[in-house]
Amino acid sequence: MFRAKVKDLLDDCLNQRPDLFLIDFDIMGDNQIKIILDGDDGVLVEDCMLVSRAIEHNLDREVEDFSLEVASAGATSSLTHTRQYLKNIGRTLQVETVTNQKFEGLLSHTDENEIVIAWKAREPKPVGKGKVTVQKTRILKLDEIKEAKVKIKF
Repeated sequence: MFRAKVKDLLDDCLNQRPDLFLIDFDIMGDNQIKIILDGDDGVLVEDCMLVSRAIEHNLDREVEDFSLEVASAGATSSLTHTRQYLKNIGRTLQVETVTNQKFEGLLSHTDENEIVIAWKAREPKPVGKGKVTVQKTRILKLDEIKEAKVKIKF
């Protein structure tokens, strides 16, 4: 009952802010509510406060005691939602597949089923000595991806 009410309040708030989307929602046994958000244009502190207030102001602590944490997905968090891939087109990803293959490349395309990453590699020349730089691409189905993270560059 409590979980359903919190989820309804959260859904109502996110319906009013279609640029925000839910990454994780959990309620621990002692009514610790934890919500992780992301947004098409990032998440501001004000966005977290908006969601927090939408929930907190509509629950009665006299009836059900709770704690509430609303946070944004961190810069080092794994990508879990298709909208996260979409907002990171043009950025470098580190991707590990379920078969433990690892790729690092520029995210050039995504849709609801797959991503395309591209990178440059040095390979031996087809004829003669030396190496040549070649452009590589890889199409990965989202269900093949164990973990994908944006590589932060400084």
